[in-house]
Amino acid sequence: MTTVLITGANRGIGLEFVRQYAIAGASILACCRNPSAAKDLNALAEEFDTIQIHALDVASDASVHALRENLGATPIDILINNAGVMGGKHQGLHDISFDAWSDCFNTNTFGPFRMIAAFANNVAASEEKKVATISSYMGSIGRKGKGAYIYRSAKAAANMITTLAATELADKGVIAVPMHPGWVQTDMGGSGADITPQESTSGLRKVIAGLTPESSGRFWNYDGAELEW
Repeated sequence: MTTVLITGANRGIGLEFVRQYAIAGASILACCRNPSAAKDLNALAEEFDTIQIHALDVASDASVHALRENLGATPIDILINNAGVMGGKHQGLHDISFDAWSDCFNTNTFGPFRMIAAFANNVAASEEKKVATISSYMGSIGRKGKGAYIYRSAKAAANMITTLAATELADKGVIAVPMHPGWVQTDMGGSGADITPQESTSGLRKVIAGLTPESSGRFWNYDGAELEW
């Protein structure tokens, strides 16, 4: 049975990953900061006995360490670094919150790094050996844009650490990629976004299923297109 670890599993894309992988028959390690408040996730866990819910704050070294100790040597076929934040309203050149910037990096960049470092051996011990970091095309340096300094820079850095990990873990057979989920109708993306969580997650899962060693370290869109850095 495929084992999938998902961070930020209590809402949005993370919750939809849990739902879709559960329907597909996977064993799921669904992680979020406050499991007792995760009403929708708990409802899914009552419906599918293959879902285990774990408390996890990817912005905390201690929390990630506790999860690693709890899971031990459990093989993880697919590690999905989904937890993320937008970084607040003050993200302009002349209106920036450095505290929010630090917090955003701690979650969006240090979080995936903590998870990859902590669970690299678990992923390497599995059959599929895949790591997917849910990033954003807004983090592409090759894409023209302005504003959103906090979010864009944190996602660009997340892309880099995932690519570096892909190179470092290649000799263990691990495939690691950053992925753009599209502009999704979630709390973060807003109701006016282009696609639903169901559409985004279905596409992301298809791309993840098709990843090969040649795919590793490259930036992928939810529809399977390769994106510029």
